[in-house]
Amino acid sequence: MLDDTERIRTLVEEWARAVHCGDLSTVVTDHAEDIVVFDVPPPYGGVRGLAAYRELWPPFFEWQARGADFDIEELEVTAGGEVAFAYALLRCGTPDELAARPGLRLRLPLGLRKQSERWVVAHEHHSFPCTGAP
Repeated sequence: MLDDTERIRTLVEEWARAVHCGDLSTVVTDHAEDIVVFDVPPPYGGVRGLAAYRELWPPFFEWQARGADFDIEELEVTAGGEVAFAYALLRCGTPDELAARPGLRLRLPLGLRKQSERWVVAHEHHSFPCTGAP
């Protein structure tokens, strides 16, 4: 039987595989109805709710279909009784983008909560480090 940390690790790894494959139904699985997401592209105030989260993905899948990577390189999980957090670093970019900036990694912090004995992502944040002047 998996402990909570292992369950969350599996949840995040399956999510990343689904993103890489463009599998929207699996991408939105294990996400809270009231999820809050801060993404790389606007809106800068983030999006709220599972329906809005679902709308984020089709443009990303189109970009990714041009041969982009979306692979977890590092994943850490800390689970409590009812809440947990995780963070990951992912290789995310087209071959040209990654060749130009080989160390570039997408940062992915996640906040999770236990809902009916099941872990769901309640907060998700995608970001790249700012490497230039504002």
